Amino acid sequence: MTRIALPLIFVASALALKPALAQRSPVVAQARAAGQVGERYDGYLGVVGAVPDEVRRQVGAVNIKRRSLYASLAARKRVTTEEVGITAACSLLRRVAVGEVYFAAEGGWKRRIAEQPAPVPAYCG
Repeated sequence: MTRIALPLIFVASALALKPALAQRSPVVAQARAAGQVGERYDGYLGVVGAVPDEVRRQVGAVNIKRRSLYASLAARKRVTTEEVGITAACSLLRRVAVGEVYFAAEGGWKRRIAEQPAPVPAYCG
């Protein structure tokens, strides 16, 4: 199964994880607002440049939780964990706010500007 061919029910299942995927850490939220942390096309948070160790630890903790959720869903849907992460990224990237950074599928960190639509890859539909 490829990223493009993921069935709608699979996408809906990934969207059901939305509350669990949201970072709740004030440290991570502040780092996001400062452009030090952003969503990646693979469904994980990424760190931009040098950040305090606490930010790095908390981003790691969020990503561990996400990977666990993705692995659980992947086992139920009989797809790879990577496919679940990429599908979840479709929802996560839709929520990137103006001024926040994100890592695009084509590579490189970018900052969303006011005139730009949500940075959702074409395969998300």
